[in-house]
Amino acid sequence: MKFRMVHENYNVANLEKSMAFYEKALGLSEVRRKNGDGFTIVFMANEECSFELELTQLDEHPEAYDLGECEFHLAFKVDDYEAAHKLHEEMGCICFENPAMGIYFIEDPDGYWLEIIPEKR
Repeated sequence: MKFRMVHENYNVANLEKSMAFYEKALGLSEVRRKNGDGFTIVFMANEECSFELELTQLDEHPEAYDLGECEFHLAFKVDDYEAAHKLHEEMGCICFENPAMGIYFIEDPDGYWLEIIPEKR
């Protein structure tokens, strides 16, 4: 039996704002959308891999989500770490840096943390 990870879901308060963030910050774009009774789901991805980020907006939950202690994250490897850091610095979304480990984290509009790792360490 073989398992393959296919997507990660994040619930978001403002779908358009979140989509714009992920497109600008990480180069993700919409690959498909599902509109249901009381919800909208958008899957975002890029050409680098088949893994997708699922953004879900619930019509009856427009406020921010309680993320607890936020001790979870999704990680992205990047081929040009310096350019990525510069972009994220300009966007004002860097929330934590660990120079000793050579990584940093950005925060999306809903408070989810995303780790940025250089392709080669």
